[in-house]
Amino acid sequence: MIVFVTKLCSYGSGSRIKLAYTRKIIDAIHSGSLLNGNYRKTEVFGLEIPIEVEGVPSEILDPVNTWSNKKAYKETLLKLAGLFKNNFEVFVNHKIGKDGKLTEEILGAGPVF
Repeated sequence: MIVFVTKLCSYGSGSRIKLAYTRKIIDAIHSGSLLNGNYRKTEVFGLEIPIEVEGVPSEILDPVNTWSNKKAYKETLLKLAGLFKNNFEVFVNHKIGKDGKLTEEILGAGPVF
């Protein structure tokens, strides 16, 4: 699965990715060229992000590079992960799917920190 996350920033700060770059990313999705690309996993959420997309500066593909304050990025990332973890706690006492296997998968998909 390919997931793109635009700039992660606190409300009222940062800027949007240029529309031209967004279009290049969408074009790469539609053409299927991203399927043959190289990826790296992000920390905490384990999302796979492409290392390069034709016509898009590589540094903007990794959200950490879009933050001038790396410490604030890490703090925000961990705060978001905590919110996800709290939300996933709803599933701990429920058995979903055959033999509760889906519950394990849901919990296993949460952030790791």
